[in-house]
Amino acid sequence: MTETVDNLILDLLEWIARKERPYEETMDAWRTSSPRLPVWEDANDRRLVEMVSANGHSVVRIAPAGMAFLNIRRPHAYEGLQRQRQGPAACDRSSLVLALGGNTIRSRF
Repeated sequence: MTETVDNLILDLLEWIARKERPYEETMDAWRTSSPRLPVWEDANDRRLVEMVSANGHSVVRIAPAGMAFLNIRRPHAYEGLQRQRQGPAACDRSSLVLALGGNTIRSRF
């Protein structure tokens, strides 16, 4: 069962890493009363996620330990999230994506 919970925790971490989420949205999507699938609880206990206050609201975001766990267990997802966080300047030389008037052109060099 641990492998199942770990995979679900990784799904949660990817979901949160894409953007910070309101606590209420996170609870609606991830809290469970099942003792067999304690995804939110385990992620919290392992300190893979953290809650912060932003503009008077509780926000859930991925913790540094969560990013490290993603890097180890899902390196492709981690790399994609890193590129997303760094923006267009982080494109690697093998694949440059340019958006022109809604059209996307891929160039390999």
